[in-house]
Amino acid sequence: MKQVNAPVANVNLKLLQTFLLVSEHSSFRTAAEKTFRSPSAVSAQIRQLEDQLGVALFHRTTRSVRLTGEGLQLLECAQRALQEVDSGLRKIQESADVRRGRVALSCSPTIAETRLARVLAAFEKDFPGIEVSVRELTSAALFESVRRREVDFGIGPSTETSEFTFEPILDDPFYALVPKRFVTTSKSTISLSTLANMPMLVLNTATALRGMLEATLKERNLTFSNRYEFTQAQTLISMATAGLGAAILPKVALPEKLHPSVYSLRIVNPPLLRQVCIITLRGHSLSPASVRLAELLRQLIALPSPLSGPARRKRGTSSLN
Repeated sequence: MKQVNAPVANVNLKLLQTFLLVSEHSSFRTAAEKTFRSPSAVSAQIRQLEDQLGVALFHRTTRSVRLTGEGLQLLECAQRALQEVDSGLRKIQESADVRRGRVALSCSPTIAETRLARVLAAFEKDFPGIEVSVRELTSAALFESVRRREVDFGIGPSTETSEFTFEPILDDPFYALVPKRFVTTSKSTISLSTLANMPMLVLNTATALRGMLEATLKERNLTFSNRYEFTQAQTLISMATAGLGAAILPKVALPEKLHPSVYSLRIVNPPLLRQVCIITLRGHSLSPASVRLAELLRQLIALPSPLSGPARRKRGTSSLN
């Protein structure tokens, strides 16, 4: 075979792909079948590659085809090279997807109202070409939207299930808004057993907080008096302010300025806390655009929005989840 001075300049990707197929199957015939060509055409490509490199790549007999030492070296180099090409093409595609992609997410209402605006504003500034859609849902509907892949991911509380993957991004303790006519205290905390002796303003059963509350009360052999059920944070706050009962709220939903008729007391003994998580269907990978939004959520979700909080909402209400 004729030795050439600069073989790399003449070697093209198609020849390397044919070489890899023959190497993988140790057969010219199988490589021909995989590429819908004749064995003679495949053999001609391998000869062309060998002529360009100036070395034999295969030991050929009537019964077998196996790599030479030089063939083994080329196999290692070609595999690495194609992996690099594949990685580079993936990065280019991901960059294009981020510029013109679409993200759909579902979000717990209290998080949507108080923390999501800052994140979406930052995301829109960095990636103006991506279309983002948001569904504000209570827990049961949120999980169902993720389960059915109607959204890329959810933002909400974790629960005991192996169906989803939960990545915690915010710890959100629970507080009680307690009318001062029920208790006089200089403390900043209140026990669950003390709360259980008051009329409590609770959420409906579609919310994760209601399930957490009932499970904790059952563990402590406690029961609570319930005259009203609500799904709106502002309604709970209004009812507590009117002195109708003690409202249990996550910290993110607390009004910035308390009405003088109520205390804001952190629940202790036991402390109640929910973890706000990025929720994905187990085994489901996020799109490049969704990955970027999830990164911003991790960075910014813990920062309160300057416009957050039910007390600053001029119209409408917020579901509590």
